[in-house]
Amino acid sequence: MGVWKFILDKLSAGINVMLLHVLESEGSSPGRQGFKMAVAADGTFNGTIGGGIMEHKLVEKAKQQLGDKVDKIELMRQFHDKQPVSNQSGMICSGSQLNVFIPLSPADKPAIASIVNDRQQFIELSPKGIAIRGSSTQDKNINLQFISEEEWLYTEKINRQQVIHIIGGGHVSLALSELMSFLGFFIKVYDDRPGLNTMQENNFANEKHFIEDYQQLGKTINASKYDHVVIITFGYRSDKIVLKELLDKEFAYIGLIGSDKKTETLFKELEEEGISPEKWKHVFAPIGINIFSKTAPEIAVSIAAEIIREKNKELPTGRSDN
Repeated sequence: MGVWKFILDKLSAGINVMLLHVLESEGSSPGRQGFKMAVAADGTFNGTIGGGIMEHKLVEKAKQQLGDKVDKIELMRQFHDKQPVSNQSGMICSGSQLNVFIPLSPADKPAIASIVNDRQQFIELSPKGIAIRGSSTQDKNINLQFISEEEWLYTEKINRQQVIHIIGGGHVSLALSELMSFLGFFIKVYDDRPGLNTMQENNFANEKHFIEDYQQLGKTINASKYDHVVIITFGYRSDKIVLKELLDKEFAYIGLIGSDKKTETLFKELEEEGISPEKWKHVFAPIGINIFSKTAPEIAVSIAAEIIREKNKELPTGRSDN
């Protein structure tokens, strides 16, 4: 929500803003569909539409339009290739992206405030400007209907902040909290050890919960199907208790720390207890992408990378790290 908050602050101060929004992306475009940034008339900006020479060029264009008080909405396609005769972005990573320039003034403040304060809505961008809708006929979170430069409609669901529940408050939890905070997640950490130093040192968590008995976690955890769960408690037995408490709940991601041998043993015990393997087939175990991590920060990186991969796996294909 950083870009929208930035826009709201500027408009509240009477400063006009140019919204740069990626409506469509193809191939290895560095700016993916949904990327956005805001350029204010005072020269400050927030967000990104892909970076590099292309972004610098478009930011300068936005500054000029703000200075000239241009109030027209403009589309600009950028090709990241040397082959097209026109609209070359200056980058050679291939692909293309369709950007829109939407000038915003203090008159648009109510719409922007609605975006910031109520996220269960849809943003609509069109040649008429920006509008907010309570619902949409589109199934996708992001959708572009393009007929011509004079007739198009872009719809985007206002996403809630990603939430991660870290069960266990040790050294890996502390490192993971710092990393996920940097990535913009809302962080909830749980542990059953009162006075644990790493819990006390964890200034990155938004919420810290003391759990007297992990066997009650399933009844007390306030988590939705959109949330991410990481199980990294003190030991094997408590990990197993937590996993059993959460197996019947739906999450966007759930991962369990441990070696191949540990997870194999744990799942074998669950099966011997009459729990079907269907119950845990969605669990990422051992947790994290295998980068041969050893230290707590390295393990945190492997976990964060796996969560990012799962979170973004339905986005348009093509690398965006050019």
